[in-house]
Amino acid sequence: MDELTREISEQTASASYLLPVEDTAFLLRDELRAIRFALEYAKAELLLRDWGIRSTIIVFGSARVPSPEHVQSWQGADRSLDEKERQRIERQSGWYAAAREFGRIASERGGARAPKDRWRDNVIATGGGPGIMEAANRGAREAQAPTIGFNIRLPHEQLPNRYSTPELTFRFHYFAMRKMHLAMRANALVVFPGGFGTLDELFELLTLRQTKKAPQMPIVLFDRAYWERLLNLDAMLDENLINREDLELFDYADTAEQTWEALVRRGLRISGASSDSQPGSV
Repeated sequence: MDELTREISEQTASASYLLPVEDTAFLLRDELRAIRFALEYAKAELLLRDWGIRSTIIVFGSARVPSPEHVQSWQGADRSLDEKERQRIERQSGWYAAAREFGRIASERGGARAPKDRWRDNVIATGGGPGIMEAANRGAREAQAPTIGFNIRLPHEQLPNRYSTPELTFRFHYFAMRKMHLAMRANALVVFPGGFGTLDELFELLTLRQTKKAPQMPIVLFDRAYWERLLNLDAMLDENLINREDLELFDYADTAEQTWEALVRRGLRISGASSDSQPGSV
């Protein structure tokens, strides 16, 4: 290598010579946060449009709810369970089965399997993880419909479940952008029992509806006994912190069929939009 070539090689080997889109260290600088935020929006938005996803039904719920396969593995290991734990597993297994059945029902009846002028409506979308999310994606997959997983990058990495459509399985860094994609094309929301994350997502959507920042959508909480045991919303009403009509923003259901019926009764849009319309915005 002659001296001139050596000198040029030093320049071309420098990170500054990389195209910006090739320079990961540059893209990860704090000053580029707004660009990364826009990229997270654009990637999911464009891929969803490529698939003709016009609207979704969001299903929230705990990642800790066991699948039938996990329950069987515990039983196979001859694990001794006290009565309280046995009842909890039985109750949560019922949630999983209902979420799975609902994912199938909604996919068969809501339009996810049958695009109109290339647009699909009421596609099941979840946070993409295990538990209730897996169950809803699983039911949609069993109905041979596309189904979306909006995963989030966490300190303890959560892998996507195996039932979301691979091409519709996303991973986000920013919770805010993930929430935006969950909300912006939602025709309906179904919330199964869950923990802090589920409550966060539920009240995010309730607040958007209360403040009319989101279009009207039916919201159903699954397992009335769980939610009424967990939330005393009448206390807010008694203190005049919410209006009585705020408690009418959602309904309860205790079976998958009741959940679907509640969504339809509350005005779920199945095929009313024009064929050339685009997904809505929040």
